[in-house]
Amino acid sequence: MSDEQGESRRGGRGFAPDFLTELFRNPLDPGYADAAAARAKAGRAARPGWSVGPVSVVIVALLGFLFAVAYRQTMADEPGRAQARSGLVAQIQQRQGETDALSLRADALREEVNREREAALGGSHAARLRNLEAATGLGKVRGDGVVVRLADAPPGQQPLSGANVGPPQVLYSDLQAVANDLWGAGAEAIAINGQRLTATSTIRNAGQAILVDFRPVTGPYEVSAIGPDALRERYEGSGSALTMRRVAQDTGLSFGVHDADDLTLPAAPEPQLRYAEPAVSASPSGGDESPGSGSSPSPSGGGR
Repeated sequence: MSDEQGESRRGGRGFAPDFLTELFRNPLDPGYADAAAARAKAGRAARPGWSVGPVSVVIVALLGFLFAVAYRQTMADEPGRAQARSGLVAQIQQRQGETDALSLRADALREEVNREREAALGGSHAARLRNLEAATGLGKVRGDGVVVRLADAPPGQQPLSGANVGPPQVLYSDLQAVANDLWGAGAEAIAINGQRLTATSTIRNAGQAILVDFRPVTGPYEVSAIGPDALRERYEGSGSALTMRRVAQDTGLSFGVHDADDLTLPAAPEPQLRYAEPAVSASPSGGDESPGSGSSPSPSGGGR
């Protein structure tokens, strides 16, 4: 027996004098064959006596069962959730309709009260009252002015890299700044989405909502102002206009200013006035106490 034949029978590789014959007879390199044999040997040594395959099958079956139970439970609860959601939507729509109807009724009653009051007051007094109501925001006004429009950036819009200008949404502070600069530019009457501003108005946020005098407003936001002919030119040079243009450029937020003819701004709701009254402190005996009696000063007295 030759050396080459003995090597071939022990699993070694025999070599043929012709290269093509050798290539077709032994296409796998010896190194790959040795590695495969080593992995097979290690796999047999790692199995202690029962296969891992059944355990994996059991685990997969349990997970599938749990997912099936969760899916069935979710689908069983879905009609109840859908019914509750539709009920809430119906209630919101009903309450909104009632609120709109009450608002229209309030406006009609306010107009009726104004007519009766003007009829009772007569000429000059009625005109003076109308002027005072227009100045304080309690009367409807008409005139030329400007409209400042703000809107959130489209969904998915990302701010420019490195731009420290806040989120791409309109903030309550933006509306505050716009309204203040419009007053500073000479505006005589301002309304935000139809909500008339007065000397006691507030613009704030509650969660994700913006409230104007505790009434929610949603975007796009329109700040309408009635004022002199130079109102737009004055406002364009204000701090809020310059800031909002930069914010719009960096975040995609929408901001614009345009002239508007024959604007009509509604009257603000009647304010709830509160009056301060001096505190009255009564002595235990009911009589006046002399300055030297040693009694403690009352809170209204300052205590100095």
